Amino acid sequence: MKFTCSRQKLTESVLNVMRAVSSKSTMPALEGVLVKAKNGRLELTGYDLEIGITTSIDAMIYEEGAAVITAKLFSEIIKRMPEDQISIETDDRLTVYISSGKSDYKIIGIPDSEFPELPTVSVSDPITISGEALASMIRQTIYAVSDKDIKPAHKGSLFEIENKTIKIISVDGYRLAIRKEDIDFDGEKSFIIPGKSLSEVEKLINDDTENVTISAGDRHVVINIGDYSIITRLIEGEFMNYKTAIPPNHSTEIRVNARKFINSIDRMSLLLNERMKSPIRCRIENGMIKTSCNTPLGQANDEFEADIDGEDLEIGFDNKYMLDALRNADTDEVKIQMNSPLSPMVILPSEGDSFIFLVLPVRLRNER
Repeated sequence: MKFTCSRQKLTESVLNVMRAVSSKSTMPALEGVLVKAKNGRLELTGYDLEIGITTSIDAMIYEEGAAVITAKLFSEIIKRMPEDQISIETDDRLTVYISSGKSDYKIIGIPDSEFPELPTVSVSDPITISGEALASMIRQTIYAVSDKDIKPAHKGSLFEIENKTIKIISVDGYRLAIRKEDIDFDGEKSFIIPGKSLSEVEKLINDDTENVTISAGDRHVVINIGDYSIITRLIEGEFMNYKTAIPPNHSTEIRVNARKFINSIDRMSLLLNERMKSPIRCRIENGMIKTSCNTPLGQANDEFEADIDGEDLEIGFDNKYMLDALRNADTDEVKIQMNSPLSPMVILPSEGDSFIFLVLPVRLRNER
């Protein structure tokens, strides 16, 4: 194998496919990037047996071939090279020669035969969605993906496509996040993508990304983002029936500036830490939201105006869970609907229903 290419483009591409490279594996090839030179293109692949990322860049190919190069060392070498062009070649013993300007390296490569093949996915009817919309949907729901193994299906987000609408749903037992967008797709599909994979998908979407295609098979899904292709396994198992978790009605609704509420919770949170956990007490009455927090460190109180419709209510909540929901609302004003001190709080945009966030309340002790 022998080729030359742009150092900047190679560095960018290697850093991106490295997102799918295993940091520690009993198989050395999984800690490397598969570099394949053929047909005037340079193809780069990272794969940790759960998620694979591939891309290709322009290169001047003098001799076709392939090798696996240890990812961390490879990336550190190429990003420090002095010139805009970089040359790479391998010999019969798979020694890799990397040079640019007056700098050169000689490192040990790994046979491409030791790199596992990516799964093949036979699909039809890919789903197309704008990159901006998909990145927003992932960002606004991934915070609610479970990090526990109690129910494996909840370690991913449910994609639900029907009636020309795509929904992403995440749940972890304490909160629920739903985000939806209209798309031009007539079919119905449902599948669960691991949260880790979705995080990498969001990172690969940038301002230049126009459309993203999602092609789901029985066990894997392929997501194409510009020059990058991500393949990841789907999570099998039963996802929670999220529709039954959403309260059908409410007795109190508040319209509130999200930033004001965030700032108030932040003030209360100064008295909280891992050792001193306590719910934030929230009293809704007379056009005001009054927050308070009482821990061994001290006591804090705050209040601000809000548009309140319905009954007065006192409710408690976990500061982190409420902050996550409000910060991911991505809108100036939100509606919060409640029924009782023990019913889920429903957070919606002030207009429409592009997102629905649920936060379970925390039972309050009587401090009066």
